[in-house]
Amino acid sequence: MVKLSVIVPFFNVQTYAPDTLRSLGANAREDFEFILVDDCSTDGTPALLERAGREVPGAVVVRHGTNEGLATARNTGLEAARGQFVTFLDGDDWLAPGHLARLLAVIEELGVDFVRTDHVQCVGRSRTIHRVPIGRRGVALRPREAILPAERSTSVDYPYAWAGIYHRRLLDAGLLHFRHGLRTAEDRPWIWRLHREADSFAVAGMLGVFYRRGVATSLTQIGDVRQLDFIRAFDQVIEETARDVDAEKLLPKAVRTYCAIMAHHLGSIERFEPAVARTLRSMCAAAMKRLPQDLLKDALNSMDADRAARLRRLRRRPVASVPAQVSAR
Repeated sequence: MVKLSVIVPFFNVQTYAPDTLRSLGANAREDFEFILVDDCSTDGTPALLERAGREVPGAVVVRHGTNEGLATARNTGLEAARGQFVTFLDGDDWLAPGHLARLLAVIEELGVDFVRTDHVQCVGRSRTIHRVPIGRRGVALRPREAILPAERSTSVDYPYAWAGIYHRRLLDAGLLHFRHGLRTAEDRPWIWRLHREADSFAVAGMLGVFYRRGVATSLTQIGDVRQLDFIRAFDQVIEETARDVDAEKLLPKAVRTYCAIMAHHLGSIERFEPAVARTLRSMCAAAMKRLPQDLLKDALNSMDADRAARLRRLRRRPVASVPAQVSAR
């Protein structure tokens, strides 16, 4: 019986994949499987994965014929997963030795649907600890109650899929799949759905995941049209939350977060290609018109002056059509 399935997408990460694969080997156990999804890499990554498939215990290599993006690659892994529990890792990150066994022990002891963990962010040689924004550790909690308050950072603002472990019953219930084709912000609607629909979770103060930032090939570093998928992601958050029985309580948080992310991208608009920057402005203006206007007003009033002014200026603009050649949809 497979106890734990670890889903690891890879795309053109030949520089970093050796660290990732070594860390999987240092976490191997006879009842663990590592599903290595090659998202049609064009560098030396496929050769590294082929070797790992022979040398890393429990490794299974799955290949895409075309590049599909992180969300779809994770879904491919979920379809192949056989474990009682599931977790994720990205192909340029790594784990501390024995981390997965410790993580598995925590979720089995607590008996919850999922467990969230802290992580270490790595930029070059710099290391920074990032914690789940929940104070209570090691006890069962209700995910829905961890969404609020709207005015503070909460569990849904810590969306990293790889910072946790998930019981298979969530996969069987359809709660672990990502929206097909999303190339960025794929974990935002995912974490919101998990918190609205799962029954229980816990937070463990573990530091076994090392998240590499500043990677040149990462979408967080690239200012092209794929970055605009955050609009699709947050539209999904708003749409699904609006149908929730507690929509009146939860929507203000969703709208505030959406506005904060729009303001963030607009604040660094110089990193985008000119055509993409124009599309970003148009898509953000259209997104604000789709939001409940009373909640949008409250969200803007809650923001600092600079970010609020940035969005208010855009809100007053006529909504132009999005050029087809750079559309994110």
